[in-house]
Amino acid sequence: MKHANYADIPAEKVEQGAEGVTIRWLITERDGAENFLMRHFEIAPDGHTPRHRHAWEHEVFILAGRGFVLCDAGEEPIRPGDVVFMPSGEIHQFRNSGKEPLQMLCLIPKVEKR
Repeated sequence: MKHANYADIPAEKVEQGAEGVTIRWLITERDGAENFLMRHFEIAPDGHTPRHRHAWEHEVFILAGRGFVLCDAGEEPIRPGDVVFMPSGEIHQFRNSGKEPLQMLCLIPKVEKR
């Protein structure tokens, strides 16, 4: 079992294609996770994740802040309490449009970290 406070897990800067984004790898294979990984993202005001696509899905829960998620169908506003399912193969990007950090949890299959 692992029990930790997310703030005690080091934040890493996301570089390529991102602006003002940090990631914390909350649960990984180092913790014994065999199927899924859990990440915490924080996106600074006016920041964004890379615009990209890949062969795995995302399950996202918005914790704080406001912004937009861009996908194949266009752009949709996001706010605390929202959930986003991003299917595999779909272009996506998260953007902070507010004045406070946009924070979200993101679960992915273990394959992405490789």
